[in-house]
Amino acid sequence: MQFGIFSIGDVTPDPTTGRTPTEHERIQATVTIAKKAEEVGLDVFAIGQHHNPPFIAPANPPIFMAHIAAQTQRIILSTATTLITTTDPVRVAEDYAYVQHLAEGRVDLTLGRGNTGPVYPWFGKDIRAGIPLAVENYALLHKLWRETEVDWQGRYRTPLQNFTATPRPLDDTPPFVWHGSIRSPEIAEQAAYYGDGFFHNNIFWNREHTGRMIDLYRERFEHYGHGSADQAIVGLGGQVFMRRNSQDAVREFRPYFDHAPVYGGGPSLEDFTEMTPLTVGTPEQVIEKTLTFSEYAGHYQRQLFLIDHAGLPLKTVLEQIDMLGEEVVPVLRREFAAQAPETTPEAPTHEWLRQRRAAGQEPVPGGAQPPQ
Repeated sequence: MQFGIFSIGDVTPDPTTGRTPTEHERIQATVTIAKKAEEVGLDVFAIGQHHNPPFIAPANPPIFMAHIAAQTQRIILSTATTLITTTDPVRVAEDYAYVQHLAEGRVDLTLGRGNTGPVYPWFGKDIRAGIPLAVENYALLHKLWRETEVDWQGRYRTPLQNFTATPRPLDDTPPFVWHGSIRSPEIAEQAAYYGDGFFHNNIFWNREHTGRMIDLYRERFEHYGHGSADQAIVGLGGQVFMRRNSQDAVREFRPYFDHAPVYGGGPSLEDFTEMTPLTVGTPEQVIEKTLTFSEYAGHYQRQLFLIDHAGLPLKTVLEQIDMLGEEVVPVLRREFAAQAPETTPEAPTHEWLRQRRAAGQEPVPGGAQPPQ
């Protein structure tokens, strides 16, 4: 199982000081956070994609990924998310294949539609076509990474004739794709159809909703002939804030929670931690709660935590990463490994994908027509 952190790159005032970091400071802090994640032994760092304030997450994540790849040796670099609806699939195919070469295969991506409505018209798209765009654009991306001479006619971009995306994927092995969604069953269906991974970033959702979405994906994965439902590849989100005792954690995190643009003014901190994966407390409490995720998600392959949001200062974020790497993740690795049956697939890596492809075991899209 893979453990890591993800960043949405928000530029948020620190409610305890009133200071807002500059964009430059926030970008450099994100680089420091990604390098720290490898230093403490985490497996994955994922960066979002945004085109609007108050975010500095890159409009083209491969730029950031290449920069971090040059300064690390082991950590997998991913996205949270790649906007498949408003980014040309030809650009996605070429940019991510290029950074895959630079990173020696330490790259995968999570496709999503995003949560910022104005982005669509900025790129000539209609938000009402979000699902059809996600379906069609990924069908083209999947083809571009596997065929060297592509003819294409669709609804949302100009046709392609005898087109070859360059560079070709490293070792003729496309990066692993997670389809990310928090509420759209069509995206769970799409992930199942291709035999790809499904990432449910459940940071705002209760366990019942998350369980239903993952159950749907697993059922459809089996329906399309990619294996049994328990062999489907699942990732989850989460949020943590830790101190040595839970009272200190709650006291310190409360102003950040109460003023955060993403959930400030909504449910109380206590209600939110009860309803969602957010854990504010000790490392032991984080371990205890995270281990319950498999009760409704099944045995899964990737767990990512959000820890650098809501205006938290860099020093505090780095302290959180230290606790994750030194105290939380080692226990979670051991406990999840002990729980998982032998049939549970391993977490995807480039080498795993390369061997599977060489053996002719790459999933074939499972129906006569892509999901609509």
